[in-house]
Amino acid sequence: MRALIQRVRRASVSVDGTAVSSIGSGMVILLGIRADDTLEGAKGLAAKCARLRIFGDEQEKMNRSIQDIGGEALVISQVTLYADTRKGNRPSLTEAAPPQLAEELYEHFARSLKRSLGENRVKTGVFRAMMDVELINAGPVTVLVEST
Repeated sequence: MRALIQRVRRASVSVDGTAVSSIGSGMVILLGIRADDTLEGAKGLAAKCARLRIFGDEQEKMNRSIQDIGGEALVISQVTLYADTRKGNRPSLTEAAPPQLAEELYEHFARSLKRSLGENRVKTGVFRAMMDVELINAGPVTVLVEST
């Protein structure tokens, strides 16, 4: 499982021109799920994201987590994080989890993150929808975190 995390000032997601979710200061988590990922891996990755120290302290050093700053998270399913582009020009998605498994793990990740941060501080996109994601990347800070 991969989480591409972007520290943001604000972010939103819409489907067919309708706003679905929005957050203020915090992180956007683009979540890629592989065919062999597990519920335990989703839980562990959510905990890692909650503790990841990418927010500045008084000296502007990245010493604070999203938990420390009371920030929000926007979780978006991102199948293309497992795109293989080594052959040809069209990305292959053979490593990505099938939709039913991916949705189950995506939901489990979001629930786990809500347990760490609080129910109202975690928002999501719409699984399998064509989404427009807007964000203001703070820093910019972008980090790739993978489950073990």
